[in-house]
Amino acid sequence: MTNQELALYANTIRHDIIKALGKAGSGHPGGSLGMADIFTALYFSEAHVDPKNPNDPNRDRIVLSNGHICPVLYATLARAGYFPLEEMQTLRVLGSKMQGHPHRGALPGLETTSGPLGSGLSQAAGMALGLRMDKSAARVFCLTSDGEHQEGNHWEAVMLASKYKLDRLIQIMDRNYIQIDGTTEDVMPLDPVADKYRAFGWNVIEIDGHNFTQILEAIRSASAHTGTPTLINARTIPGKGVSYMEGKFTWHGKTPNAEDTQKALADLDAVRDAIENGTYVY
Repeated sequence: MTNQELALYANTIRHDIIKALGKAGSGHPGGSLGMADIFTALYFSEAHVDPKNPNDPNRDRIVLSNGHICPVLYATLARAGYFPLEEMQTLRVLGSKMQGHPHRGALPGLETTSGPLGSGLSQAAGMALGLRMDKSAARVFCLTSDGEHQEGNHWEAVMLASKYKLDRLIQIMDRNYIQIDGTTEDVMPLDPVADKYRAFGWNVIEIDGHNFTQILEAIRSASAHTGTPTLINARTIPGKGVSYMEGKFTWHGKTPNAEDTQKALADLDAVRDAIENGTYVY
């Protein structure tokens, strides 16, 4: 796919996220919108996955650690053909397959049950170690938030992955600098987070998480790297594409009301027009 095609897919996924959250009346728009480009790049370009054979033992594993941004995962899986798009409208409905945090087994394509922040990298590292034992070339992509780096369990996994040189493990951190109570640097400063990973023995690639050229090059570079796990430190804008949400921590877990939803969809329509007209930078 061209970068323009990927940008259009990401914009469509953002539309799906807003519609589902608006109907549900609860959920997390900030990180979901911010990570749409990363998820689009993985599922529509770089990851070796097949919606027609979701349990293929040779597939790449995609682990979502910060499960509260599952609207972007659900929307991407639906658009990729894992299940009907109509199911998105059951987001957070009691008894739905689409709960507020992913539940492994509820839907095809879900590799883990997530919710407790800081746990995903441990799960992903275990998968990577197991795949190595099976002599598999499959990669494990672990999507994490910056806020969950405040959990001690996460850093235990960072050390383990480095010790065992899990070079098929690629972590992509959503470095959007926000969490539910404010900015990460106010709540518990993380920077210089890239240097911390280097000190733990990781390969680090720093990118603009909305630039498809950088995203694709980073994933390919990480996949070719040997000897150590890789962190792709992706700088993103929370609420990306919706003018009144962008960069505001208050939209971490606040859902749009009916009026907000229409404004958000109008913003995304304008972005789509800019992409099609070639005036949008992606």
